[in-house]
Amino acid sequence: MEKYDFCGWATKNDLRCSDGRTIRRGAFKDNDGQTVPLVWNHQHNEVDNVLGHALLKNRNEGVYAYCAFNDTESGQAAKKLVQHGDVVALSIYANQLKQQGGDVLHGSIKEVSLVLAGANPGAFIEDVVRHGEFSDDELNIYLSAEDTQLMHGDDVEPGAEEEPLSHADENKKEDTKVADDKKTDTQSDGGEKTVADVIDSMTEEQKTVMYALVGQALEENGSDDTTDDSEGGNDKMKHNIFDTDEQNMDGVLTHSDQENIIALAKSRSIGTLQDAIQMYSENEGKDHLAHGIDEIETLFPEYKDVRPGAPEMITRDQTWVSGVISGVHKSPISRIRTRQADVRGDNQRAFGYQKGKFKKYPGNIKLLKRTTDPQTIYVRDALHRDDIIDITDFDVVNYQYQIMRMNLNEELAMAIMIGDGREEGDELKISEEHIRPIWTDDDLYTIHYDVDIEGMKTSLQGTNTAANFSENYIYAEAIIQAALYSREKYKGSGSLEFYCTPHLLNVMLLARDLNGRRIYSSVTDLAAALNVTSIRTAEQFEGKTRTADGSKTKKLLGLFVNLSDYSLGSTKGGEITRFNQFDIDFNQEKYLLETRVSGALTRVYSAIALEEDVTE
Repeated sequence: MEKYDFCGWATKNDLRCSDGRTIRRGAFKDNDGQTVPLVWNHQHNEVDNVLGHALLKNRNEGVYAYCAFNDTESGQAAKKLVQHGDVVALSIYANQLKQQGGDVLHGSIKEVSLVLAGANPGAFIEDVVRHGEFSDDELNIYLSAEDTQLMHGDDVEPGAEEEPLSHADENKKEDTKVADDKKTDTQSDGGEKTVADVIDSMTEEQKTVMYALVGQALEENGSDDTTDDSEGGNDKMKHNIFDTDEQNMDGVLTHSDQENIIALAKSRSIGTLQDAIQMYSENEGKDHLAHGIDEIETLFPEYKDVRPGAPEMITRDQTWVSGVISGVHKSPISRIRTRQADVRGDNQRAFGYQKGKFKKYPGNIKLLKRTTDPQTIYVRDALHRDDIIDITDFDVVNYQYQIMRMNLNEELAMAIMIGDGREEGDELKISEEHIRPIWTDDDLYTIHYDVDIEGMKTSLQGTNTAANFSENYIYAEAIIQAALYSREKYKGSGSLEFYCTPHLLNVMLLARDLNGRRIYSSVTDLAAALNVTSIRTAEQFEGKTRTADGSKTKKLLGLFVNLSDYSLGSTKGGEITRFNQFDIDFNQEKYLLETRVSGALTRVYSAIALEEDVTE
């Protein structure tokens, strides 16, 4: 036999341990000749806790251990403690247990520990070379549906992995055997005791024994495998227990689980304790048998903001909004009037003179004019003063103002381009008589042009149906054709911008020829084809329709406009103004952003609206 530093009994057979359990002869016979780690106090969370190893010998009296320390600092320190006699107790950690009542019939020892006190009266260091034995520790038992784990050790440190399920020397009295469990589990109308009656009559010692029986029954109920663990053991426990910081606690039955099972048997007329165990494991216990710490969530760390400070805003696309607000012409006059003289009629033509004939006067010039009055546009909100004081990680008042200003700008941009979308008669509507939308403006100011998709398909393919141009290409060509033809009537100033939905832009960019090659490699290429300076996308345009000529439904595809032809008028004091007021009755700070403006195109034929006829 190899050199050892001490030896002793890891555990003695047929001796009652401090928790009422007894290890029977041959329980650990499969460990004969095996070498297991020597550990300090069953602590598996630090590699320094491994002190050496122990060679196990199964004897009639129990399991004998020949232990050798390693050369680590912790191993040599423990060696000195044993040689000096400061530590004289050994302990085992075992799992894959088979039990019958309080008797342990089979198990597998996974480690031997030096401890200060033990549970098995016969486990002690016998010979120090200085070599000693396993301790008289308390017996800590893990009970589960698949696996039972046993650990002898009275001095498990607080915070050690086994602590939540420790069965310590809480009761030093002799256990009283529970008689005829089958009778206690029945309930009848013939005067027999119910489950509740029997449980309520038990002493605390009896209940401890019953908890063990519950664990055994749950183990048998949770598996159809009748193979004894001594014939190969539980497959789930074949890993190295020192691979992780923590023990595998899968399927552990906690004290609270045991109490819940007993309460279930007492409160429901289910017949037997076995039925209560099965019902709990199949239903209520699923979420509670996963770990051995009740309310383990309380140990989780606090949540941390990924982006500290004010919450990130989820908004619609705002890039086009700022372009509209900055692009329109700002006028210091809120009451807008436009006047145009239509001199295009035939009666305004020059005449040829015939000698002796009267020189005629041309017809009257047609004068066009319209006026636009301002309307007040506002957004308001309120914050409770308590909330303003309590929120300290960012300026909530300024944050609220940012949101209000963003919403006001978006509403103004929508009103300028396509209208606010509210129905006529809605008291909250921004009137189209005060801020005239470009899309729905009079034909004198906005050119409304239909895009003919089907016509373009016929034009490209003709009768050759094999010329299978992609739908994207047909759509893009139809829009480009409409954009260019409509420009023939355009009378606005400067260069145009094109406003459309992101989807429409992608449809055109994905246009391919018959060979599968992209027609437009970039947005710049597409803008050049449309004869515009830039393309701006607005998701707010998606799915917008209007009724034209009383019966036709027109879907908006895009707007061509130079926003300098649109005047947004506001007199002094009517610009965007911020107000706040404290309400002492409700302890609130109230906030208001307000402007009073008018808006309209000021040049005729200065915008183009491309539409698709979707009349059904």
